[in-house]
Amino acid sequence: MNRTADASLVARLEILDSCAVSDALDSLGLPPAVAGIAPLSLRKRIAGPVRTVKLGREKPAAGPVRHLGTAAIEAAAPGDVIVVAHSSGVECAGWGGVLSSAALIRGVSGVVVDGPARDVDEAAALGFPIFARSADPRTARGRVYEQDFDCRIEIAGLSVEPGDLVVADSTGVAFIPSASAAEIVRRAERVAARERLMVEALRRGERVTEVVGRDYEEMLDRLE
Repeated sequence: MNRTADASLVARLEILDSCAVSDALDSLGLPPAVAGIAPLSLRKRIAGPVRTVKLGREKPAAGPVRHLGTAAIEAAAPGDVIVVAHSSGVECAGWGGVLSSAALIRGVSGVVVDGPARDVDEAAALGFPIFARSADPRTARGRVYEQDFDCRIEIAGLSVEPGDLVVADSTGVAFIPSASAAEIVRRAERVAARERLMVEALRRGERVTEVVGRDYEEMLDRLE
């Protein structure tokens, strides 16, 4: 997917939520949104192309140790979202305050950490969105190391590739494979549009049992 296509899809994705995208993924038999990763620094929906970081317990054998996340930040384009796989089980932060400042300066839209993050108040003061499973003040130094970046990672058992799209909000995080991004966004838009029509019907005085009963249960089967 090229950057021009990215920009068009991201603009459409930014007005969708993780629920509509998750429903669209469901309708195609793809893994739905990931639960349990929540906004820590501020409640702001983010969407964009993925830049990945993979953390682990093992210290890299060759070359100097690179501070986690720095290479991804330097490689990022404005609007990218950095996604950190930090599921090693080590209790420490996989993202911190200096990284938030550097990412904000670079134009990164936000970070999604499958694990803990720290310096949450600092990120909030900056206006930088951190989505993570928890907050943890313990440093990653000497505990976990960056294994790779811009590589395939797993988030909650879901494969995520650089260049995939992601939308994260207060409900969850939905990853969109780049190969089917256009179709998923199209279907998510249809979900959102149908739900708006249902709400309009309720406001006209129609009964919720009728509105939801006739539309909701089979809605995903009619997204073609």
